[in-house]
Amino acid sequence: MGISRVLSNFGKLSVLVLALCVLSGGAQAVTPVKHRKHVAKTAANGHVHSTKAVVTHSRATGTVHVAASRHHGRTLTARSRRHVWVQTWDEPTYANSTAGDNIEGEDLNIRRAAVDALGPYNGSVVVADPNTGRILTIVNQKLALGAGFQPCSTIKLTVALAGLKENLVQQPGILRVARRNSMDLTQAIARSNNFYFATLGQKLGYERVAYYAREFGYGEKAGWNIAGEQPGYFPPAPPKNGGVGMLTSFGEEIQQTPLELAALVSAIANGGKLYYLQYPHTPDEIKSFQPKLKRTLEIGPYIASIKPGMQGAVEFGTARRAKQDEPILGKTGTCSQGRTRLGWFGSFNDVGSNKLVVVVMLTGGRPSIGPMAAGVAGDVYRNLAQAKVLSLDNKTFRPESLVATQICCGGH
Repeated sequence: MGISRVLSNFGKLSVLVLALCVLSGGAQAVTPVKHRKHVAKTAANGHVHSTKAVVTHSRATGTVHVAASRHHGRTLTARSRRHVWVQTWDEPTYANSTAGDNIEGEDLNIRRAAVDALGPYNGSVVVADPNTGRILTIVNQKLALGAGFQPCSTIKLTVALAGLKENLVQQPGILRVARRNSMDLTQAIARSNNFYFATLGQKLGYERVAYYAREFGYGEKAGWNIAGEQPGYFPPAPPKNGGVGMLTSFGEEIQQTPLELAALVSAIANGGKLYYLQYPHTPDEIKSFQPKLKRTLEIGPYIASIKPGMQGAVEFGTARRAKQDEPILGKTGTCSQGRTRLGWFGSFNDVGSNKLVVVVMLTGGRPSIGPMAAGVAGDVYRNLAQAKVLSLDNKTFRPESLVATQICCGGH
């Protein structure tokens, strides 16, 4: 049989198959192999429960409302063309993160900027003045004041400072991270290299890591008489899963609160003063506000060594979504705690004394990652700049001049 005859017969067979498909239910009968694999993987039992979130966001009040509609018992077969998303994590990615917040005494402009930036995501935003320890807003107070979450790669700031303090890292701080590859401290922070910090953690050992972590505020309340605040947790021994290397690269077994990270980043921003975070609500509390120093961290000489990496994270590393005209310094964190994805970003804008600390923590599914948290923080800074709460000059930021008398952006 000639090749032309084979092709001719093949063409006729294709036409016949296509005609049969149309007669038996249309093009749905022709399902791509890739899609059939997807169906087999996600709906082996033939039934799924899918959730669709309907999100509305009021820019006027800064309040987010999320309504969910469920479609139960939808049968999937190889004849279906639609890809169906199935939630495999314990916490939802989207939620009304303003629900239940008591925002008396918060700054109206800063609250709105944070709520608008967070949008429909399930998470928390904390904004603080690093020069006084005053909290200016907390979006999702239940989450921020709770017992905490695994810090993921944000623990690397503590490990970097500990390594510098113990003289195990000297700038440029080059360590071998592969057989033929080395990396300096700036690149390791900017790109959040796990092997670098696992190696540094092993050199430090658990005892020294634990000492510095507790000195920097892990395992204790970050706030001063903040109602409902819970302390984080630091493990009394190296984690069973991966030992000190997992502790210093992923924060294994640590529970970090957004307030703890805000206090630590504030200390980096202000040169080493670990303030109690205070959250005044009433006019009298605001009027009589005075900073309260918890302790002075002996990190002043080493901050200059980690700042290039924190800025590099935003300029070319894991936090590029936060990049804008003014310099932003920060550290991302991404990991899973059980079946929940976590995304962290602790940051401050480095413009003279005109500084704010912004911490974002996201929880839920695949979008809950450090780069996404960095994007939320970047939007906070942009919103504040547009509202002229932040400017690009070096004038001192004075939160007392911004306190709004009306209530905004969330319920009680």
